[in-house]
Amino acid sequence: MAKWTPFPHAGDYSFDATSVKKHWARLHSGDAEPCPKDAAVLQAWALFHSGDFEKATAAGLAAGGPGITVANKATAIYANYLEKKEKTRLDLFTQVAERAEAQASEDPNNANAWYWHAYALGRYSQGISVAKALAQGLGGKVKESLEKSIALAPKHADARIALGAFHAEVIDKVGSLIGGMTYGAKKDTGLKLFQEALKLNPGSAIAMVEYANALVMLEGDKKMKEATQLYEKAAACESADAMERLDVEMARAELED
Repeated sequence: MAKWTPFPHAGDYSFDATSVKKHWARLHSGDAEPCPKDAAVLQAWALFHSGDFEKATAAGLAAGGPGITVANKATAIYANYLEKKEKTRLDLFTQVAERAEAQASEDPNNANAWYWHAYALGRYSQGISVAKALAQGLGGKVKESLEKSIALAPKHADARIALGAFHAEVIDKVGSLIGGMTYGAKKDTGLKLFQEALKLNPGSAIAMVEYANALVMLEGDKKMKEATQLYEKAAACESADAMERLDVEMARAELED
């Protein structure tokens, strides 16, 4: 397998098992992942939060069980932000979706197995085009997995962000009539999900960015000012780990465009 692109700010976030455990509630306010009891899984999370996504993936896979969640998150975040080749990105999202699907069938009460299944399929769908993904029936799978994730973990802010984005993207691509009738996508539901996510995790830069994107998709230019304010707020967020740094930098890049 090709070498992964390193996190560009290596050394800025230096976590070990002890510091990850200490800051767990803050670091996992988005995904509601329970703190692991297994030392090997905790070590894999330390690698993830430090930005060593390749090693975190390997360590998570080696640990197995809840370690699969670390591997899936590390692979998905890496693919989303750092992988340059589109084919490799899509391959990585496919791997995550397959691993998460297997994890969910083995452990159906694992909210993040369903979440990473949906996240990976959603990003894959954006890569091949949302219209094409809907035609392949991926939309229903994304929605169903996210709804399961929220039902299992009612405080899962990230699942709400992804589900809000699903409603917005579907309506943007096929319109509100077909979106509602065929895929159950509704504008008000989508916007409410973002508001709920920000209540659960007020400092989430990614929630602000995705909410801004959805506002523009659903409401057009009349919401541009509000969207820009959300980008500005996201760009000013304090990042607690490597993933959040990538979220904040994306917000800054959006403002520069």
